Amino acid sequence: MRESSACIQWLDFEPGRRILVISDIHGNLEYLNGVLALAAYSPEDELIIDGDFLEKGPACLATLRRIMSLSRQGRVHPVRGNCDGWHTIFDNDERKNRHLLEYLRWKGNGFLWELFSSLGVDIREIDRLEPYIPFLHRYDEEFDFIRSLPDGIDSENFTFVHAGRSPDKPLQAHSRDELNRIDRFMDRGDSFDKWTVVGHYPVVLYGEDKVCANPIIERRRKIISIDGGCILKDDGQLNALIIPHKDSEDFSFAAYDRFPERRVLEDQAGGSRSYYIRWGDSQVQVLERGEEFSRCRHVRTGYEMDILTKYLFTQEEITGCNDCTDYVLPLKAGDTVRVVETSSRGYFVKHKGVSGWYFGELE
Repeated sequence: MRESSACIQWLDFEPGRRILVISDIHGNLEYLNGVLALAAYSPEDELIIDGDFLEKGPACLATLRRIMSLSRQGRVHPVRGNCDGWHTIFDNDERKNRHLLEYLRWKGNGFLWELFSSLGVDIREIDRLEPYIPFLHRYDEEFDFIRSLPDGIDSENFTFVHAGRSPDKPLQAHSRDELNRIDRFMDRGDSFDKWTVVGHYPVVLYGEDKVCANPIIERRRKIISIDGGCILKDDGQLNALIIPHKDSEDFSFAAYDRFPERRVLEDQAGGSRSYYIRWGDSQVQVLERGEEFSRCRHVRTGYEMDILTKYLFTQEEITGCNDCTDYVLPLKAGDTVRVVETSSRGYFVKHKGVSGWYFGELE
């Protein structure tokens, strides 16, 4: 069967208007509202929602309705990502529905979980989805909105797609999967004649020795990757790329997270060696399990570090773990940090989007 062709929307941005780009909200309404406020969003701006506004987070339906409300203003342009295409549940594909039911039971949250729960359907207690799918027509307005969205947005100087694209063919010649399911797009070596802005793959996963959630801007290749790991990462943030106007390359960004801000009281030199154990390569051997910290060896590299014991997935000697690092941040007294974790040894914090440890006192 041929993959579905991508639907592309062309936009002519008005001169002088700011363009804000947000991706991978993942049902986190608090973060969406927070980053819009930090970026001083107004209806005079052009706002691109670059896919994956649904799934994984706690408020998918409310987030969707917020985006629908914003879209009625006329300058808000959502793109459908790989986590957003739930309108296909009405296709009556029994094999697909069996897998979907297994997924919903395993995940225990997300857009369809919210909808079925609101209708009094307990996913854990049913054997088939088919008898309950007609109930979802109560949300036809929401599904119609999702169904209407493009898979990419093109313009004179910028292309907005959820995950990536190929430089070797026109945007319209891509399939939907080619635009919204590319991992590690920044590592492919592609270059473009106009800016390609993507989300999908958290930018922190490109690092090996330290963790930075800020947008990555590759000026030579004209690629910008903006997924800050909202919902997916314990220390994630929601980024809003700010393009001053359609002919500008003077990019900036706003970033929102909910972690409390504190002031550093002591200078701290940065660590000389560190590693970032991350999704897709997170298997460790537990050498010594402790109540708060456990000494672990990363299976693939042999690198050893102390990991918060609550980050380990199982009680087995070989186990997966949450993303973690032993990076020690270089800090000066008076710096502000955002506190992610408090431990008996120190604080796991963020400073200007970079995560690491601080072992001094905080105000």
